[in-house]
Amino acid sequence: MTWWAIDVRTAPEGRERLGAWLVERTGQAVEERDDGILVAFAPDERAADELITEIGSAEEGARPQTSRRKVEPVDWSTRWRDGLGSRSFGRLTVSPSWGQVPVDSRRPLVVLDPESAFGSGEHGSTRVALTLLERLVRPGDLVLDLGSGSGILALAAVKLGAARAVGIDNDPEANIVAARNATRNAVEHSVEFLDGEAGDLALLLGPADLVLANILRSANTELLPAIAIALRPGGTAIFSGMETAEAPLFLPALESGGFSVVEERNDTGWWGVAARRK
Repeated sequence: MTWWAIDVRTAPEGRERLGAWLVERTGQAVEERDDGILVAFAPDERAADELITEIGSAEEGARPQTSRRKVEPVDWSTRWRDGLGSRSFGRLTVSPSWGQVPVDSRRPLVVLDPESAFGSGEHGSTRVALTLLERLVRPGDLVLDLGSGSGILALAAVKLGAARAVGIDNDPEANIVAARNATRNAVEHSVEFLDGEAGDLALLLGPADLVLANILRSANTELLPAIAIALRPGGTAIFSGMETAEAPLFLPALESGGFSVVEERNDTGWWGVAARRK
């Protein structure tokens, strides 16, 4: 079968809604590239043309820009790994497990295979979170990672000196992947991954020194009250998973939620912020 890819460019405020519609309409995963373009897939050219027509009628206001292209047959089970290599974030190095792992005992190293879970160090939102984490985590910290995915942030926190990190995700499969990554990095005794709702478990696990939330703006906003309670007075939270255009929408909620901004970071259209509990 020859698949077709449909590239869709739409306004940032409608991207999340359109992405959810595409997943429901096609029954396939939808890729969101660093430049904001959504990529959906159709099993043949006719289905691709039909989907493009439906996209135009599904969105209110300005019509999204669409184009289609044939996807050459590849082994997708391994193709996604192409081009992924080691990355440095200050003192920290993140390296995929299938590549040549750097050997430098002076630098903390996370060896990762995200498998089906989110978080490889290649997405702008994860890079923002890692950059802020490397700068702000302190030796001995208790760290909570809300929406932990592959476990990359929790693992990085421990490698950078945190005494303990707890990842929370409502996807049991992601937690299985994260636990494998903890074993791969020989930190399974310092990192734990729990199934459940982030806000509820954060309240039970606190007080924490540092909370990480690399998720959607809507979820970050909803979790602000729980994070404020779960943090120690003067504790720090790192929020990412948001596009640069969303910063003016999230900052007022952060201020009214009892946080003061410590540092902001941007990476290829993605934005993150570290804030301290007042």
